[in-house]
Amino acid sequence: MRIIIGADHAGYPLKQDLIAHLRDAGHDVTDLGTHSTEAFDYPDISADVARAVVAGEGDRGIIVCGSGAGASIAANKITGARAAVIHDTYTARQAVEDDDLNILTLGGRVIGPLTAKEVVDTFIGAEFSGAERHVRRLRKVVELDRNRG
Repeated sequence: MRIIIGADHAGYPLKQDLIAHLRDAGHDVTDLGTHSTEAFDYPDISADVARAVVAGEGDRGIIVCGSGAGASIAANKITGARAAVIHDTYTARQAVEDDDLNILTLGGRVIGPLTAKEVVDTFIGAEFSGAERHVRRLRKVVELDRNRG
C-alpha cells in the first residue's frame, strides 16, 4: 500500500518509528516531513498529507502531532479528507470499514510506539465494507463537505 506520512515536531520521533515499521512490512512510504524536532506547525503538514491523499498520491495517510487532535481537525479542512484521531485497534478498523477513513492521526505524546504500530497495521489492513448503509452515510458526509460554508 502507498502511505503518505507526516508529522509536526511533537510527532517526529513516532513518525520515524512508523516509517521503519511500514517499510519493513513492504509498504511504499512517502515522508512529507517534518524532518526534526524543531518547531513545526501541524496545520501545514496536515494539509500537505491530506492534499496528497485526496490527489491519489497515496492510498492512505498518517499524521502524527502531539495529541492527534489538531492534525485531525486541520486535515478535515481539505475536501475529500476523512481523518480521525485514533489510539485503539477497534476504532481503527471500524473507521475504515464503516466510514472509509483515509487519514489516521495519532498523538505522539499520547500513544506508545508498540500500540501505535498495532493501530497503524489495523488501519492499513482494513477495507471499506461497501455495505449499503455505509455507502449511504458516506454520501451524506461527502454532501456535507460540498456544502461547507
